[in-house]
Amino acid sequence: MKLLITGSNGQLGWELCRQGKDRGFSTVPLDIPEFDITDEASVRKVFLEAGPDLVINAAAYTAVDKAESDQEMAFSVNSDGPYYIASACNEKKIPLIHISTDYVFDGCKDGPYDNTDQVCPIGIYGKSKSEGEERVRHILREHIIVRTAWLCGVHGNNFVKTMLKLGREREEIRVVADQYGCPTFAADLAGALLTIASKIDNGQRNSWGTYHYCGTGSTTWFGFASKIFETAGTYEEFKVKKVIPIKTSEYPTAATRPSNSVMDCSSLGQEFNICPPHWEDSLSCMLEALLPEG
Repeated sequence: MKLLITGSNGQLGWELCRQGKDRGFSTVPLDIPEFDITDEASVRKVFLEAGPDLVINAAAYTAVDKAESDQEMAFSVNSDGPYYIASACNEKKIPLIHISTDYVFDGCKDGPYDNTDQVCPIGIYGKSKSEGEERVRHILREHIIVRTAWLCGVHGNNFVKTMLKLGREREEIRVVADQYGCPTFAADLAGALLTIASKIDNGQRNSWGTYHYCGTGSTTWFGFASKIFETAGTYEEFKVKKVIPIKTSEYPTAATRPSNSVMDCSSLGQEFNICPPHWEDSLSCMLEALLPEG
């Protein structure tokens, strides 16, 4: 099976390419500057030349705060791009797996978000991703949209790497403690997406729709940071002595974040027999790969 993977230089795309080869897929990695999903002609040309059997769109504009002042680019990448890809897939009769986000929700629900809950984004990033989802649904029947949250991986920039860097530089770190979510690790998500691709290749073509995938268990950014240092401390001695919990109001940002990003992933298990590992276990695996032996 030939997989066309957009956003191949990102933390998820990189894992998709790495694991895809290990699992016997023929992968076509694509990313800027060679490939631009906002250029419709470029998208059509690549589809014609590559001839993929399935597309995984991991390309996205993810600068949440910058999106508030860079709205045109956010919508171009997160809405127009998926539309061009889905249109090309529709023309070639190719299935699409499209990656979306917890930020399509406003965070006001009391409890985990189900994949059938009404979206209500509160920032430009979330609005652009929500619009991208709708355009994919409208143009292409054979699609799977997978929403994820709090993504981290060994490749690229993310919260885990930021905490490790700050922990080597500062004695105290202040971290928001009133936003809840489910840390998700790129290696786990990539494995799940490739499992879905395999099932589609083997004939499971009646499970189209929207699903959630994130690490099992929930925490706050403060809880996440605390666990990072607890686990990383077995490998390395850090300068940081104290992680201090603060309120969102004490850490103002250009974009408002959902206070609740916890998502229910049960539908993915029911349809594809995929059960995400606990985020703490995956964190241990990521740190083991990143840090020297203690």
